[in-house]
Amino acid sequence: MRNIARDIEDRWKSVLTVSLLLVALGCSYKGADKMDSNGKELMPCPGTPNCVSSLSVDESFRVKPFSTGTDARASWQRLHDVVSGMKRSKVVAFDDRYMHVEFRSLVFRFVDDVEFLLDAERGEIHVRSASRVGNSDLGVNRRRVEEIRNLFGEE
Repeated sequence: MRNIARDIEDRWKSVLTVSLLLVALGCSYKGADKMDSNGKELMPCPGTPNCVSSLSVDESFRVKPFSTGTDARASWQRLHDVVSGMKRSKVVAFDDRYMHVEFRSLVFRFVDDVEFLLDAERGEIHVRSASRVGNSDLGVNRRRVEEIRNLFGEE
């Protein structure tokens, strides 16, 4: 009986240690203030299954760009209003054609970066959503983009 109790205690210690490590990683990472290097295009997906982008040539990472309709500027502002009103979101950069939003996970406080790039001439808003750490996001970034699309008024 004593060995079973010790095994359970050791397992709980291991779970607690891993959990604390994950929390520390999620809270300590400081990302760049602006994710794109030149303000003209979005960063490509890194090749891990924790990123989606409307500019990806790889179908496994690809999502549709948002449509602006006839008034690109009004759509751009509406998109800003939508994402800034979402839970655990923080708009860290916003100008006339680029927006960077950080989303934090509820439990471990991991940060996902979501970027938007307005192409007013084509009537599109390109999007990239990626986790900063880890390999898999279990589809969180893709679901977030589709949630934003629904709140934005697109289906």
